[in-house]
Amino acid sequence: MDKSSRAVEDLQGLAAVTRRFPSRSLEIRRLLLRDESFRGICADLAAVEDALACVDRLPLHLRDERRAEFEGMIESLASEIEQSLR
Repeated sequence: MDKSSRAVEDLQGLAAVTRRFPSRSLEIRRLLLRDESFRGICADLAAVEDALACVDRLPLHLRDERRAEFEGMIESLASEIEQSLR
């Protein structure tokens, strides 16, 4: 991945996590700078949120299952992020 793609991914991750934990913005920024694993989790959260936003474009028979799957992933990632912020 080139630097510009990585920067975009980092910004998307930052935005996703800050929306979920707005009062911890400074901690989030500091951790993003020093922890590659945390950056990856944040990027994953942003990607799953994007997927959830597009779930209504899926065929009807897949929507509910995928929505539940994505919501579960978001909760799991948010929990992992919260643990990292402690």
